[in-house]
Amino acid sequence: MSRSRSGWKYLFGPVFSRRLGVSLGIDLIPFKTCSLNCVYCECGETTDLTVGCREYVPVSAVLAELEQFLSRQPCLDYLTFAGSGEPLLHSGIGRIIDALKRRYPRYRVAVLTNGTLLMRPEVQEQLASADLVVPSLDAATEEVFQKVNRPHRSLHCAALISGLAGFRRSYKGRLALEVFIVPGLNDTPQELTALQEAARLIGPDSLQLNTLDRAGTEDWVTPADPARLEECARILGGAEVFAGGRPRRRVLFSGQGEQDLSCPAGAGEKKRGS
Repeated sequence: MSRSRSGWKYLFGPVFSRRLGVSLGIDLIPFKTCSLNCVYCECGETTDLTVGCREYVPVSAVLAELEQFLSRQPCLDYLTFAGSGEPLLHSGIGRIIDALKRRYPRYRVAVLTNGTLLMRPEVQEQLASADLVVPSLDAATEEVFQKVNRPHRSLHCAALISGLAGFRRSYKGRLALEVFIVPGLNDTPQELTALQEAARLIGPDSLQLNTLDRAGTEDWVTPADPARLEECARILGGAEVFAGGRPRRRVLFSGQGEQDLSCPAGAGEKKRGS
């Protein structure tokens, strides 16, 4: 994993998003190492399609960078595990989350995941201390799951939904389920009805819709227009729409400009709209 232009190897941002406010990204996985090869992924095609968990980068090295960054007491809403691969593939993510909550309790921790590994009890346990988990569910039928997400051969839609429901039963934090709309694939009445039923079974705290903002893996994938997204949200029972120039990509790299991310003690604990 190469050092980014911000000077950090495992961190990116902070970035601003409507959902998370000011968020520091934590990237634990080599570029495009994932359990899915989604047609819409803006990072491109998955080059290492795997469900094997291991310590891809040293936990100690990640914690050392976080210590260096957070020692300045930056004003952040979330520390967010995300990036260009599936973060739950890292076998040490739980140790990092637990260390962050122990050492820096002022900051909330979020995990953005495709949800495919949440059927594993040991993975569920690793996320117990996270404040917010945002798994994806882009299909509720096997046919559409294969077309949109192109999963590792061991993964199937019914098991994914069951795993998400099981995680919801044990997880005490906030769960926000995200559906990425790919026109012509998962926005049909039949698929939306199946997704609504799956969401009812899972029972998330919120349901969020998104769509393409920049070129995806496959050039035939197009964004859903705003009116269609609102219609999908209505069919799904009032989902929130988060789409249209996703601002979470606007990065405030330290050392670029005069942005001051420090704040008084306790300010990072204030809840702001995202």
